[in-house]
Amino acid sequence: MKEIRGNVIVGQSGGPTAVINSSLVGVYKTAKDRGAKIVYGMLHGIQGLLENRVVDLSEHIKSDLDIELLKRTPSSYLGSCRYKLPEIHEDQEIYRKIFKILEDMEIEYFFYIGGNDSMDTIKKLSDYSILNGSRIRFMGVPKTIDNDLAATDHTPGYGSAAKYIGSITKEVIRDGLVYDQQNVTLIEIMGRNAGWLTGAAALAKCEDCEGPDMIFLPEIAFDIEEFMKKVAELHKRKKSVVAAISEGIRVEDGRYVCELTDNVDYVDAFGHRQLTGAARYLAGRIARETGCKTRAIEFSSLQRCASHMVSRVDITEAYQVGGAAVKAAFEGETGKMVILKRISDDPYICVTDIYDVHKIANIEKKVPREWINEAGDYVTEEFISYIRPLIQAELTPIMADGLPRHLYCKDHTK
Repeated sequence: MKEIRGNVIVGQSGGPTAVINSSLVGVYKTAKDRGAKIVYGMLHGIQGLLENRVVDLSEHIKSDLDIELLKRTPSSYLGSCRYKLPEIHEDQEIYRKIFKILEDMEIEYFFYIGGNDSMDTIKKLSDYSILNGSRIRFMGVPKTIDNDLAATDHTPGYGSAAKYIGSITKEVIRDGLVYDQQNVTLIEIMGRNAGWLTGAAALAKCEDCEGPDMIFLPEIAFDIEEFMKKVAELHKRKKSVVAAISEGIRVEDGRYVCELTDNVDYVDAFGHRQLTGAARYLAGRIARETGCKTRAIEFSSLQRCASHMVSRVDITEAYQVGGAAVKAAFEGETGKMVILKRISDDPYICVTDIYDVHKIANIEKKVPREWINEAGDYVTEEFISYIRPLIQAELTPIMADGLPRHLYCKDHTK
């Protein structure tokens, strides 16, 4: 006989991914299968919870078709937020409010799907829970295309973003060969302090594509003058030059390259400055100094919402970490995050485990220096071997009238 559990609540936070809703489905279905009475969803994360904006997910996920559609739906179905909880000693009133809401809803299990900042939320809530004798269990479910969460081998969302980046980079390289003239294409890829996404451009290098000529990650200081010399050298032997750069590349004095242009200076609640414009700046400089045709292409949010090109490995693991979080919480764990542990590359085998969220929150995992070549303008074979298993296989979209069909939550737009 299935044990009857208390109520569950789940939220999504931070930047979305193409597979974040697969984790939501993993939490929902596993919790219902294991006896949860009601599985609530927070609309716009912890910020929405503070405003009592919640939904009963059983009213939204009503069939197996809904489950399959939701797995294939990009962005955060419940809506997201970038809301930073204060330190417990700074403002206990906000914690009392959150816990009063949770107690009124008879919540016993709290799940938060997100990245570094979201794990900071889980850390603070679980700490307050312990300090005040609450029975609520708090678990983090990993998510981020940036792949910069500590402890886990990789994060759900990264594999699909990498698959998109590798695929579109191949197409951009092919397009650069159309005209019989010198040109430079600069591809700007997300990545503030860690170059996991930008390094994925190297996947374009294969038997039918020579790949990008240069790849620059934020882990290595960017020398603009040296970059200009490399472009000139490449043009001596080829017409089309393609370079992939991280949005977060910095010059030696620590300034972002994008700060050298007139980009909008937006800073979120966690102190993260919006980065954009590095490719435009470099393309403009090349055009001015050489007269060469240039293009700046920003993949921007496209790399995190391309659900038509998800990796089956990625979407499966996203579902698994959601389910593993429920299993751990129902067995009494709290203040933990589910991690992925790679057992083997060939064949690729990866399992789930749990890890203390205090050792994960606010810690960025960067690309190892040995996975970047000595010149600092490309990644090594070790990097490519690490990433390749994560992009394998596909999950066909469910099509309607020639376009992918998604599951849409109207509530979070009200």
